[in-house]
Amino acid sequence: MRIGILGCGHVSHQYFEGARWYDELEVVACADLDAEVAAKAAERNGVSALTPDELLADEAVELVVNLTPPSHHFGESRRALEAGKHVYSEKPLALSTEEGRELVALADSAGLALGCAPDTFLGPAIQTARAALHDGAIGDVVAGVAFVSEHGYEHFHPNVDPFYQPGGGPLRDLGPYYVTALVTCLGPVAAVVATHKSHFPERVIGVGSRNGERIQVRVPTHVTGALEFASGALVTLITSWDIWSTHLPFIEIYGETGSLSLPNPDLFAGPVTLRRAGPEELAQPPAAPGELPWEELPPRFPQGARRGAGIADLVAALREGREPRASGRLALHVLAVLEAVELSGRTGERVRPLINSPYV
Repeated sequence: MRIGILGCGHVSHQYFEGARWYDELEVVACADLDAEVAAKAAERNGVSALTPDELLADEAVELVVNLTPPSHHFGESRRALEAGKHVYSEKPLALSTEEGRELVALADSAGLALGCAPDTFLGPAIQTARAALHDGAIGDVVAGVAFVSEHGYEHFHPNVDPFYQPGGGPLRDLGPYYVTALVTCLGPVAAVVATHKSHFPERVIGVGSRNGERIQVRVPTHVTGALEFASGALVTLITSWDIWSTHLPFIEIYGETGSLSLPNPDLFAGPVTLRRAGPEELAQPPAAPGELPWEELPPRFPQGARRGAGIADLVAALREGREPRASGRLALHVLAVLEAVELSGRTGERVRPLINSPYV
């Protein structure tokens, strides 16, 4: 599949590198509103530098990888679909469920494939956890926790402003990785209840030419929610950029006969560990939880996945006549969950997100 990369910013080099790793993918062109940025990316990667309009009109480009800023995801993905191109977008699919639903419907009506990041859940870590759950390693799932617990990006990102404006924040920026991993393992989310706050009204940029500049925070930076899955499992979700240090896990899933700990869902690989409950524990829980060791599960799937896995799978899905795994429909459900968490945080009410086929 011949690919055009739209948006040559910070993350684009990971997609150029990832595409070279997959035999199914060939990047032939790139484009950016800044022609100089596009030209440099094209020279580094041996592809053609185009304007965004030229990329959408280029018959050599079969699939557009949309790496524009989040506020442009909907508009640029829609333009690409209208131009007859398959689309794979960085997360989020759009800024609202309404926009996301329009993209899914447009792709369906045009007979085009629509995919969306994150695709880290296709790596060996989350897939090993998913297989272990499917095999009944911890019995029926009853609960879980998921934690984004850090202190924001201003200490390493020179142009951090958008992360603290509407459409940004830890829920929107990192939440997709966690919710996608949870939905992959546990199925769709049926309802949420949440609360949120921003404890630091200003952030200070710590690097680059703007070092020391203060920026205003206009988005919640600590979001606490409970996700009720259609399966009945209850998962506590915290996404925070107000935490300096922590011993919290990334994701843990609790079942009737044990617990499963998952690594950072922002990465493809990492240790998946299991703590089984022995027969005596089922009758009488130990006085000191954690005394028995956790065992690391061997990866069920090959190591080495990297950015572009979702695009490679989308190409395979077209060939095999099936739904892509990192599909627009999955991204739409994840977006709806995040939107429901935001709404619940504002209103204090329990909210049911959109649940879209095949996530019903």
